[in-house]
Amino acid sequence: MFTIAQIESAHSKVKSGADFPNYIRDIKLLGVEGFTTYVNDSHTVYQSADGREIRSEGKYEPMTIPANSDIPHFEAQLKAHQQGKTDYFTFCNDCAETGIEKWVVNLDGMTCTYYDKAGKEILVEAIPQA
Repeated sequence: MFTIAQIESAHSKVKSGADFPNYIRDIKLLGVEGFTTYVNDSHTVYQSADGREIRSEGKYEPMTIPANSDIPHFEAQLKAHQQGKTDYFTFCNDCAETGIEKWVVNLDGMTCTYYDKAGKEILVEAIPQA
């Protein structure tokens, strides 16, 4: 079973969204099958193939997430992050401001799905192979 320390070591190499595919490759090799990151404080729940879960601590003070999402603004901020223009904290702040509550990563399907506070699917993206 992987550990939070192993995952955080892999995550320490991520400077922007441009590094996300390499991070996904690294944690997949550890045995992570999926994870859910909660924008309010960036705590994450990681799942293994055998159904076990571990949870990381929050990375910052809780943020307020509005009930209404601004999808066009979120998509623009996501694109900027994927191009390496913003760091992780800035991206999380952008998500909070645009009404994104969490993202769910499925490593089998290689997708990342963003949700609002009502649990509505906002965007599904394919994760590029590293």
